Amino acid sequence: MTRRCLLPLFSSFVIATLALAQSAAAEVYEMRIYTTNEGKLDALLARFRDHTCRLFEKHGIINIGYWVPLAKEDGAENTLIYILKHESVEGAKNAFANFGKDPEWQAARKASEEKGKILARPPESVFLSSTDYSPLIKLGKAAKDRVFELRTYTTPVGKLDSLHSRFKNHTMALFTKHGMDHVAYWVPAKGQKDENIKLIYILSHASQEAGKTSFTAFRADPEWIQAKSESEKDGSLTLPQPDGVKSIYLRATDFSPIR
Repeated sequence: MTRRCLLPLFSSFVIATLALAQSAAAEVYEMRIYTTNEGKLDALLARFRDHTCRLFEKHGIINIGYWVPLAKEDGAENTLIYILKHESVEGAKNAFANFGKDPEWQAARKASEEKGKILARPPESVFLSSTDYSPLIKLGKAAKDRVFELRTYTTPVGKLDSLHSRFKNHTMALFTKHGMDHVAYWVPAKGQKDENIKLIYILSHASQEAGKTSFTAFRADPEWIQAKSESEKDGSLTLPQPDGVKSIYLRATDFSPIR
């Protein structure tokens, strides 16, 4: 094949690659938190299992993971936390508008609420962008049972980039060293509240006890102690507790794509 023939092929490949990269960059995730009225969590889960998840996919919304907190104080009896993926923020809004108008959804919602409203208040929602060090999300059920941990870090103004650097250069490798598995890392998408001060990520552990044991070993690791000390010469990278680091252990629902 001549160089003249190769050039158009190469150009087409570059254009296609750039288009895919731009499409991936435009993708956003969404974390939604539902709080139910007393005794209504099972009804909410049934509605998602039997109707909502399938109708989301029908309208272009991709299901990623669905979880319920393990501890009562975190919402074990009335809270559903889940992650979706959309082509864009605008695409998400259009998809939800179409979902809300779907006759099948309207019928399912009406039938599920014949004995009373399921949600105690409107859903909480935040759009998220993946960090440049977040692994690709792997859907599917793990070979062994596991629990998940949702962690949210809030930084002082101007410290988020330093926190990202510490994760990229130290924290992630040390998490792996101490038996923690990475699921995904996000920040609030552009235009969302706290976009410049929050890191949100999910880990998985063999059990809640295993997760706590791993973090104890991680915090005692000399490499972590040194990395933390060097990165905080000009001040802590997270706000004082209880606002700086928040952790919720979760169990995946039986219909979650990630389990």
